[in-house]
Amino acid sequence: MRGTQSISMARSILGVAMVAVGILCAITQMASGGAVHNESGQGIITVMAQAGAEMPRIENAKLETRVVGASLAAAFREIMEKAEKPEWVGYSVDEVAGERGVCCDNNWSDERCGTCRLENDHNWISGTTKKDNLPAGTVKLEGERKIVVLYRLEAKNVTRIRMASESCSLDVGGLQFIWLTGVQAPESVALLETYVHGAPFESHGDHGIGQGALSAIALHADASADRGLQSFVAPDQPEGLRRQAAFWLGEARGKAGLEALRRMAKNDPSSEVRSHVAFALSVSHESGALDEMIRMAHDDTSSHVRGQALFWLAQKAGKKAVGTITGAIENDPDTDVKKKAVFALSQLPKDEGVPKLIEVAQTNRNAEVRKQAMFWLGQSNDPRALQFFEKVLTQ
Repeated sequence: MRGTQSISMARSILGVAMVAVGILCAITQMASGGAVHNESGQGIITVMAQAGAEMPRIENAKLETRVVGASLAAAFREIMEKAEKPEWVGYSVDEVAGERGVCCDNNWSDERCGTCRLENDHNWISGTTKKDNLPAGTVKLEGERKIVVLYRLEAKNVTRIRMASESCSLDVGGLQFIWLTGVQAPESVALLETYVHGAPFESHGDHGIGQGALSAIALHADASADRGLQSFVAPDQPEGLRRQAAFWLGEARGKAGLEALRRMAKNDPSSEVRSHVAFALSVSHESGALDEMIRMAHDDTSSHVRGQALFWLAQKAGKKAVGTITGAIENDPDTDVKKKAVFALSQLPKDEGVPKLIEVAQTNRNAEVRKQAMFWLGQSNDPRALQFFEKVLTQ
């Protein structure tokens, strides 16, 4: 009898202890800035971060949080060596300034993001459900923002690298998710660099591990990211990598990026890479980018590069661009460049481009150039072009 009572009492004590542990875990999680919800009864949880917390909203995950010790590389290597089955590892770092919101590798201009489904393999960029009527996460309007860097591990290897804004919700598809805290930006850049080197960048539109790592580096708000990107555009690096890195220098790296692009524009031995530099300059928000594009349109030794610089100048428009384009039509020694400049005129706003095309069609000495101007006038559907054709035909 006493034995039965002892067992009953032991069970009661154990039950109270388990409840206490559960309450303690919940209090600890909420103190860390989150609310925990068990959705399946199998250890799969959702963690909703409070405003200002490091961790984004995590859904459908077996969550574990670890503090990075002396070395991110060592901590990551330890995790990877045990990663037999698919799992995700993530952390956040400060994001470089700019008007962008990165949701599952895609850019949203309004900085809002829905649920990023990390295990969606059908499309690397569209594994997202965007909800217009419900706030998916915290949207920061001012101050520093965070970028979330995500690694998919399987069979002791990294199989994918992705990014997301801290305002995104991350659906992990029921897998293990390890969230790392205390990550320093230079260590993050150094880890990502190991996945850039040796990656295949030659195919346009490559969305592999190297591209994911390169994009993540570019969005780090740290000088180590500038140094890393500049190392990727050295002449001894593969052309594909130099092209991709050039884009990010223009898009995300401000003044440091512009200086690196200027050096590339003058010194890179590949005309293909330099033509991509012209595009990278066109997406830069730095005031000196336009002047470098004009220099390339005037002075580059490659007619292909000069033509590309003229094309991207047309997309920027402005009086400086118009003067450079018309100057190329008059003075560039290569007829192909002249024809590309005529096309560039057709890309200008109609009030700027159509009158210039009519002038070229009327007065240019080169018959091929006049023919090109007539062609693009015909494509413009502008009434001034119609009047010009009527005048030509009645003379």
